This record gives sequence, C-alpha cells and structure tokens, in this order.
Amino acid sequence: MSRDRALQPRKPKALSIEDEPPYLSAFRAALVARGLATRSRNAYIRDLHHAAKSTATPLPEWQAEDVQHCLAQLSRDNKTARTQARVLSSLRQFFGWQVSENVREDNPCARIKTPKLGRSLPKDLSEADIERLLAAPDMDTALGLRDKAMLEVLYACGLRVSELIHLTIEQVNLNAGWLQITGKGNKTRLVPLGEYALGALEDYLTYGRGELVAHLKAGNCQAVFLTAQGGYMTRQNFWYLIKRYAKTAAIDKDLSPHTLRHAFATHLINHGADLRSVQLLLGHSDLSTTQIYTHVATARLQKLHAEHHPRG
Repeated sequence: MSRDRALQPRKPKALSIEDEPPYLSAFRAALVARGLATRSRNAYIRDLHHAAKSTATPLPEWQAEDVQHCLAQLSRDNKTARTQARVLSSLRQFFGWQVSENVREDNPCARIKTPKLGRSLPKDLSEADIERLLAAPDMDTALGLRDKAMLEVLYACGLRVSELIHLTIEQVNLNAGWLQITGKGNKTRLVPLGEYALGALEDYLTYGRGELVAHLKAGNCQAVFLTAQGGYMTRQNFWYLIKRYAKTAAIDKDLSPHTLRHAFATHLINHGADLRSVQLLLGHSDLSTTQIYTHVATARLQKLHAEHHPRG
C-alpha cells in the first residue's frame, strides 16, 4: 500500500462476489440506502451467499423447509449456535426486505426459532495483567512512546479499535483532558483521558510523533497514532502489536484490542461505577449491551469468594 493512501484512514472494501446474482446486488443496494456500515453489509451478503449454496433452490424462492435445511447443514458442518443464529438473522433480513418490496408475501423465517445461545462473558483481564501490559513498550523509542500511549488510551477510555486508530489530532483536547470520539452510527461522545493516559499521550505527541511525521515525503496525516511510515495504522497492525506486548508481559491469555475495552468496563464497575455512566463512556446505544459487565463483576466476586472464604 502506498504512503499516499496511508494519509487517510483505511476503510473496509465492499465484499466482491464473482457473478453476484441480481437479488444479492439489489439487497446490497437496499442496505446501502439504509446507511449500514460496509462491514455490516459484507456480513449480510457473505452469510446469504454461503446459505444459498446449501440447496439447489434459488434463495428468493426458499420456503421454511429450505431455511431449516440450511441451519441443519450448518450444524452438520459443526458451526456454532452463534453462527447459525447470525445466518438466520441475515435470512430474516433478506426475506423481510423481499416482503417490503412486494416480491413475496411471506417471510419463511417467521416461525423458525433462533438457536439458543449461552451467555458469552467477556474475557477477564486482571488489573495486574493490565499493569504488566502497559509497562511492556520501550519508552526510549518513538514507536515505544506511541505504543505506550495507544495502550494507555485504549484502557483509560474503553475505545473500539477503529476509534483508536482513526483518532485525529483535532479530536484530542489535552488542556481539558478529553477525547471527542465519533463511534457507531456517527454518534459523538466525550471521553475523559485520565492522568496516566494523558501523560502518555503528551509524551508521545511531544517526543515521538514528530519523528514519525518526518518519515513522510509529502502530504499531511492527521492521525494521532502514526505508523513507522508516518500514515494511518490498520486494525491488523494494532492487533499484532497488542499480541506482541502480551507475550512480552507474559500474559498467557488470548488478548485482542477489544479485551482492553472489556477490561475498562469491568474494572470501572468493580470499583463502583454505575451502569449508565459506563454505557455513555462505551458509546452503547442500549443499556442491555452494557449489562453484560455486571455479570462479569459478579462472576469475579463468586470466584474470589470460593477461593478465599473458609466456607467458600
């Protein structure tokens, strides 16, 4: 990828399907009109494309038994209940769209129950794990200063990885100690940095970023966190980065950028933060999405009780 392209955030491309059938193209256009993000559109189209292969009957002509056959095939292929539920949801959306367009009169998914999903709790990362992870970068290099600031900001603010790597200079207010984040649905929220993240960010902007900017031969990149070439970082870049630091910190857990977002929320609740405040900080549109972290905190308390109480 050229350095010129790296001057702008790298956005996902629309999924390309060879000889895409007209009904999928029309549904894709409807998703665009609804304002769905590229990743969401790709997920729908990918699910429908694979589902259509489960039977010779063309997808627009499916009946309830075809949907059941598709789900049964997914089960035989050892796909998880969550994957089956996602495919069923995509099929519901597709046939619902057909009904709204008067292409058909019924939705064959209407009476098919969603596979039962067990409660999936976020991965638990202790505060001691976090301390080791945050201490892993080499602060004597520009990239180390950058990485330290990224990890501190991610944990202090509970950002999504896309919000972190797309953060621009104009979104940062060091004097006030806030970030102005544009999240899902283009919704804007203010998130406080906190003392440690603010200090790490100031150090990077003062002593590290200028060295990375110097690698640019032309143009101007507004990203806060630059690559070694002076451009925007990708999600994959940061995913590999956090894996490397987890290994350096001897954290024997499957870490991802989202794990730190979970840790941010869980540790806030462990220390007494109310659910509504955590919802606002995370940028969740629905409080029920945030409630999962109360279960994480409860599970942790039960574990501590079992380990340390004489009658646990």
